[in-house]
Amino acid sequence: MLTKNIVRQSIDSLPDSFTIDELIEQLIFVEKIEDGIKQSNDGKTISNDEVKSMIEKWSR
Repeated sequence: MLTKNIVRQSIDSLPDSFTIDELIEQLIFVEKIEDGIKQSNDGKTISNDEVKSMIEKWSR
């Protein structure tokens, strides 16, 4: 979940002139990063070896 502070920081990182689409893209990007950090902190990750194993199974 985004906070007002994170949204303000995101807006401040944009150029002085931007489109609504650029703002939305920035906010979605930041939200995905925040979600990933939360998942990592909650231990909801998988190792590189597990991913490699999954990919090998897909390519058979």
